[in-house]
Amino acid sequence: MTLGLRVKSGWAAAVLLTNSRTSAAVVDSRVIELADADAPHSRQPFHVAFGTAQTDSAKVKQLVRGIERFSRRSVRTLIEELHEHGRVRRAAVVVASLTDPASLANQHMRAHASEGTLFRNVLVDALARCGVNVRVVLEREVYELLAKRLHGSPLMARKKVTALGETVSPWRAEQKVAAAGAWLVS
Repeated sequence: MTLGLRVKSGWAAAVLLTNSRTSAAVVDSRVIELADADAPHSRQPFHVAFGTAQTDSAKVKQLVRGIERFSRRSVRTLIEELHEHGRVRRAAVVVASLTDPASLANQHMRAHASEGTLFRNVLVDALARCGVNVRVVLEREVYELLAKRLHGSPLMARKKVTALGETVSPWRAEQKVAAAGAWLVS
């Protein structure tokens, strides 16, 4: 079994696919929480308020530690629950950007990039702790890479991924790119 995850701030869309190089089927689709809803600001630990970056490093450090613990538990639970379908051996973590937050001059954009990096890293770490081999893939490249693997066009790859979700709800953009990532690494 192969897992695809589309990381967002505080959560991820997770799609489990059967392993096949030429075809795939959705076995499970869900959302997993990476931030504790009971911990204020854990979805955006680098923000103090909308548009304002958090400058209290002790507060950020405390939030990050909580996110790491919470994410490990969420991912471990996910992998245990998915085990009924077979062992998850590989996963794709699909992300919007790999930009180094330190390279961004705008404080607000740096805060968003820091959150993207944080949630990507905690997800990759938690999956690795569960014995899953992980590949990080940029969202803007996932369909092109999948198309090469399937010996077709990116449009064909998108259509095939869309068709995978005919009986899955919800089947939004996050689930589709998670599925494309899973298929890519299967």
